[in-house]
Amino acid sequence: MKIAIIGAGFAGLTSARHFRDFGHQVTVFEKAPDVGGVWSKTRLYPGVSTQNGKDTYHLSDFPMPKDYPEWPSGQQVQAYLESYAKTFNLMPLLRLNTKVEAATQGEDGRWTVTTAQGSETFDFLTICNGIFSAPAVPDFPGAEAFKAAGGTICHSSEFLNLNDAKGKHVVVIGYGKSSCDVAVGLEGTAASMTVVARELIWKMPKKLAGVLNYKYLFLTRMGEALFPYITLKGTEKFLHGAGRPVRNSMLGSVQGVITKQLKLKKLGALPRGSFERIARSTVSLVTDGFFGLVEKGRIAIKRDTAIDQLLVEGGRRFAILKTGEKIPADIVICGTGWRQEVPFLDQDTQDRIMDAKGNFRLYRCILPTGVRNLAFNGYNSSFFSPLSAEMGALWIVAHMAGALNLPSEAAQLAATDKRLAWMAERTEGKHARGTNIIPFSMHQVDELLEDMGLGIGGFQRFMEWQMPVKPGSYARVAKDLQRRLEPQARLRPATV
Repeated sequence: MKIAIIGAGFAGLTSARHFRDFGHQVTVFEKAPDVGGVWSKTRLYPGVSTQNGKDTYHLSDFPMPKDYPEWPSGQQVQAYLESYAKTFNLMPLLRLNTKVEAATQGEDGRWTVTTAQGSETFDFLTICNGIFSAPAVPDFPGAEAFKAAGGTICHSSEFLNLNDAKGKHVVVIGYGKSSCDVAVGLEGTAASMTVVARELIWKMPKKLAGVLNYKYLFLTRMGEALFPYITLKGTEKFLHGAGRPVRNSMLGSVQGVITKQLKLKKLGALPRGSFERIARSTVSLVTDGFFGLVEKGRIAIKRDTAIDQLLVEGGRRFAILKTGEKIPADIVICGTGWRQEVPFLDQDTQDRIMDAKGNFRLYRCILPTGVRNLAFNGYNSSFFSPLSAEMGALWIVAHMAGALNLPSEAAQLAATDKRLAWMAERTEGKHARGTNIIPFSMHQVDELLEDMGLGIGGFQRFMEWQMPVKPGSYARVAKDLQRRLEPQARLRPATV
């Protein structure tokens, strides 16, 4: 088939590779001048790094370089993805600096992709533009006058030059990882640094008590099992039934250690609610040095409030908080999340792939049931984004070959709606338009493998209950799928 892919991040690149290796003709459209998606050089704000260690955050047969630190920087991840594209000869498939303006489906089911360079028709379309596709920046009262007086308002992904903060009063909105990363990254350059948070969330130290790497807690199947999945089976059913006191004790112990380690009570930074709420949406790691700078008074946290308006007074710029407090503000950086958008699809198609609330209605977070020749990859916030994207790409390969064990369309839609309702409830509405699966990354991988009629074996599953998941253990899935599809698909050499 002739396939178009939109986006050249982890999902787009691994989809391009596997589609090509299973005999398809692939073209990848990427609006940025480089590969990387969220790791593109055009989006690397000061202080950005991975949430995972390099041993869990990579594609299955392409580990990160040994000389990378445990938590690679954004620049290193981008270089890794560029190396992946070159190693597997994907560069000829890429059209960089090429924004897709429209993707429309004809009556024959084929897709016409339109860019500034013209239009081209494809048999199949895979959307990999990611769930962090469009920055969400609030509309602050007084913003126009603030900017006219020399103030800056931008998203965290758009503030790329450290020197632009030199001698300026910086206000960062939000308390997620990007907000705290930016605050630490700019603190030594800015005249002052204030973090304004509508709500404080629980954060996980990279090393609990300064010793135990968090991956042994959260990046295992046992870590996932501490939180109730949509359906409970086996040990998980026990942990949330008769064994719930044991489970609660484990989470309570972690909460106690984190509270003491980060001095949350002393700093006035103790989140409301229990530590269990850390899994309601995106799990956030502690940014190195953040709480130390708060303790030294070099980063101020204004909690349980928000900016009411921006003000210019006597030639100076300020942010007025809803508490009435006035703080100096030359630069307002918004770590306020993203909008999940597919603006290149016409309204009729968007209506077919979303529910009435604007949530993506995707079976397995991939398939828009009832829409021909269309799939999404990377539309799931995962602890193991590279691995999830790779398994998603192989699932789409099997789908195109008609080799998936799928229920009826009615059953797919029912399962999708059940998942969306569960997502909305457990995340308190913070489910990124239906694309949030954290902390159930491996649950979704299991579902994809089951649909493909593939498995990982009991011993590997047992080991993953105790130890962090190793993406390299899944390198064989592509080969297993090849054997399943032969002689339908003829696997080509991966490198040239």
